[in-house]
Amino acid sequence: MTQERTHHLSPAAVPAVLVFAGLDPGGGAGLAADVLAIAAQGAHALPVATALTVQDNNRVHAVQPVDAGFVLAQARALVDTVDVRAVKLGIPGSRANARAIAGLLRELRVRDPGLPVVLDPVLASGHGDALAEDDPLEIVGELLALATIALPNEPEACAIGDFPCEHLLLTGGHGERRFVENRWSRHGRLVRRWRWPRLPGGFHGSGCTLAASLAGRLALGEPMEGALGAAQAYCHDTLARAFAIAPGQRIPRRIFHPQP
Repeated sequence: MTQERTHHLSPAAVPAVLVFAGLDPGGGAGLAADVLAIAAQGAHALPVATALTVQDNNRVHAVQPVDAGFVLAQARALVDTVDVRAVKLGIPGSRANARAIAGLLRELRVRDPGLPVVLDPVLASGHGDALAEDDPLEIVGELLALATIALPNEPEACAIGDFPCEHLLLTGGHGERRFVENRWSRHGRLVRRWRWPRLPGGFHGSGCTLAASLAGRLALGEPMEGALGAAQAYCHDTLARAFAIAPGQRIPRRIFHPQP
């Protein structure tokens, strides 16, 4: 059940989102994507690095998880001083990291039982490249029960099977149909569908963009349905404005600049 939340931010404070994700040196996915997408919603990202990666805009070539103790130390320095309004979970990098993050989330939920936790249950890159040194299903399993909402694509949903979290947004971007259909369920019951025109080409970091922007909207205090609608509209706009840094997948334009 979603619970009432109370906070004591000063009038000038910007709502903060604690983010656990990997570092993409190409700037298209992971922490780089999350920081920009959250900022675009009017919130502030607190990026905690869970893994270092060797990747470009098309493939992931290697992943080095950050030590679980250091992941926890990064986060504790923040949660002890900052009023965290939402959490966004990307790749943990290892099962040890997932366990450490899960333990911290339980502590945060004691302070704030209604704290929104947005899980992007990434099992592999879009090309099937590994993103962790352990079984990705076991890693995701450590975090699913603590998530407020998970946003799997259809292959991820089929692989994971059971989603114990209250909310689920099943995204249809991996299909070939003319329209992308995203389906929102609550407690296993379909609530609403959204349809978006399918855009040509491939994109690097679209899932990160959607999950991070949703976390940003929830940090601002928006109800789930409104936050989902706003995050999807924003994500679709970033893809429509995507740019190239090299041949292959394009990068969503997460910060819009006025055109001359």
